[in-house]
Amino acid sequence: MSNQAERAQELRRLIRHHDERYYIHNEPDVTDSEFDALMNELRAIEAAHPDLVTPESPTQRVGGRVAAGFESVAHAEPMLSLDNAYDEDDLRAFDDRVRRALGAALADTPVEYVAELKIDGLSIALTYDDGRLARAATRGDGTTGEVVTHNVRTIRAIPLGLAGGPSHRLEVRGEVYLPKSAFEKTNVERDAAGEPVFQNPRNAAAGTLRNLDPGLVARRGLRAFTYQLVAPDGPPTHADTLTALRQWGLPVEGHWRICRGVDDVIAFCAE
Repeated sequence: MSNQAERAQELRRLIRHHDERYYIHNEPDVTDSEFDALMNELRAIEAAHPDLVTPESPTQRVGGRVAAGFESVAHAEPMLSLDNAYDEDDLRAFDDRVRRALGAALADTPVEYVAELKIDGLSIALTYDDGRLARAATRGDGTTGEVVTHNVRTIRAIPLGLAGGPSHRLEVRGEVYLPKSAFEKTNVERDAAGEPVFQNPRNAAAGTLRNLDPGLVARRGLRAFTYQLVAPDGPPTHADTLTALRQWGLPVEGHWRICRGVDDVIAFCAE
């Protein structure tokens, strides 16, 4: 029994490693058949020893159909929307406001920014309790969202358990999106079935995440990136936050950069 428990734990570690390589880094290091063999072995062990099943086991990702609609939940802090800057003048005006807000002594000092790519999907709030995924909610109206935990558990990029993260309750925020290849595949299937096609990947992602069938959600191939932490004692800077999220096994879009002043931000946008 102890050998089976140790093997199950090792299989979960290996499967999570390969999920990260495939869904986060886009660099798989085993074939699909090799991965399936690991998953099948874990299923067999858990079927023979149900007491070894844990909530964060990869076998627990896909559940049955949700019986009713989605429960509402209040966010720990409001999920605000982003403002827009459409050109260089808008960026410089924003930088001007930031430096003025810092006070006269720093008004002429370049501000250090983190520049990231904006992912066109829908916002998600992930609550981890004692390192385990406890709840996932949509943005909703910014104050109250819908609980979509069953569906988010099917997104292989999102870990069911944090790797070495804090044990206290925390909320991680990010974006769920549908890759273009998955979007095109979904529309081909919908067209063949005589169903209306989605107009864009963002709408497809939103419609998929609110579907009442987690099995269908799993087949669509949603992905995710995380970028914000709501916690009482989080890292001191946004760059530190992104680094910590990645270290905990959460998906972080890799093209972010620390920019020394607004000129660097503008250069990042141009690139």
